[in-house]
Amino acid sequence: MSTREVSKAWEAVIGLEVHVELATATKLFCSCANEFGAEPNTNVCPVCLGLPGSLPVLNERVVEFALRLGEAFEFSVPAQSIFHRKNYFYPDMPKDYQVSQYDAPICVDGTLIVDGTAIGIERAHMEEDTGKSLHVGGSGRIHEADHSLVDYNRAGVPLMEIVSRPEMHSAEQARGYVSALRGVLGVIGVSDVKMEEGSMRVDANVSIRPVGSDELRTRVEVKNMNSLRSLGRAIDYEIARQIEMYETDERIVQETRHWDEDAGVTHGMRTKEGSEDYRYFPEPDLVPVAPDDSMRARARASIPELPAARRVRLVSEWGIADHEAAVLLAEPGLADYAEGAVAAGASGHDATNWSVGAVLGYLNENALAPQGLLLRPDGLAELIGLVSDGSLNRKLATDVLDEALRDGKRPKQIVEARGLAQVSDEGAVGALVDDVFAQNSDAVADWRGGDDKLKKKKRGFLMGEVIKASKGSADTAVLNRLLDEKLNG
Repeated sequence: MSTREVSKAWEAVIGLEVHVELATATKLFCSCANEFGAEPNTNVCPVCLGLPGSLPVLNERVVEFALRLGEAFEFSVPAQSIFHRKNYFYPDMPKDYQVSQYDAPICVDGTLIVDGTAIGIERAHMEEDTGKSLHVGGSGRIHEADHSLVDYNRAGVPLMEIVSRPEMHSAEQARGYVSALRGVLGVIGVSDVKMEEGSMRVDANVSIRPVGSDELRTRVEVKNMNSLRSLGRAIDYEIARQIEMYETDERIVQETRHWDEDAGVTHGMRTKEGSEDYRYFPEPDLVPVAPDDSMRARARASIPELPAARRVRLVSEWGIADHEAAVLLAEPGLADYAEGAVAAGASGHDATNWSVGAVLGYLNENALAPQGLLLRPDGLAELIGLVSDGSLNRKLATDVLDEALRDGKRPKQIVEARGLAQVSDEGAVGALVDDVFAQNSDAVADWRGGDDKLKKKKRGFLMGEVIKASKGSADTAVLNRLLDEKLNG
């Protein structure tokens, strides 16, 4: 049986656990700063270090953010939820337990629509993050390290763990789910959802079953995916690995595996813990969380237009393709940037083309977010206006935009300073054509005496020489017409 035939006989079952760091000013149970990139062990106190006698106090803002999630994903939010102690013994949690939620979470039974398919979300619960371990020596993995260091700045940072139901069946669908989830979380303002900084982390639970079966077989949890690309690669690898094991009668064990991005493989880390291993029990130092009607109403009122509805609106109002709207919304803040350009006078179609093209390319190349662009949206509208009125052709406009994005200068200022305005005057363009013909009389003669293939080649050469002579400023429509007239004259 071929690999293709084998894969068609099996179906993947995928559930995702997404840990989202909340964008609060302080930690979950203390007043230490919730800040990325600070010097190690500077944002710590007796509470997040688990010192004897310290007592936690719940951050009200975290509850507000949890209620926003409840509204955005149509969760049921019970009258009250409680915290539990989740016991485990790793040095990144100095208390030897993590304060989390277990059988009474704040959000249950939600839904996320991904490309027209409803994916169930089992729960979303509040918990504190752990510290960060740094293994020094070797490859950075614990088994090769000379020693380990722990930074407790992240210990106690507020998280929402969002647990999907096992209703996805491909790496592509899992990536779509995370992308859609990321878009909603960014829009409702609860997190900066930066996977590269660890403020959004994804663990994938993957199992395999025969096509047509509804059984849930032994699953494997895969960790260490810090991008959508990594997530897709890791899931594809794990699906193929498990299929091969079933086909060779090897036993799959429930375990946690580490994704090695460089090698493109997963490695076994440890046997997967069950809930009994964590010995959950209610946190005695915290009262139940019981949001009142006014908190729920404020959360409901705070929800802006969500990505799915916005996508439909942009396609309808701007006449753009659905996939273009999807690209705009996939990068948090890019649709806002494009809408800002439209508000400043650009058409939706043009604002989209430039935003998903040159602007997005610049963002990716420089690892920036749209909010960090030096060129404001009205500057993009100004550039689009220069193209629309014939002052710039597309090539010149691209050069101007690149400089404007780098330096924050206004497009008109750049055009004036560099003398880049498009030349549309027929006399000026005609003079350039005459000069090029005079300098390349052999090419003109070859065109006039050649076959169709040679004519095409020589015409392209002559046009290139005129564009070069004009430094790219010649209006191509005028140039094309005059070139044909003079060649046939």
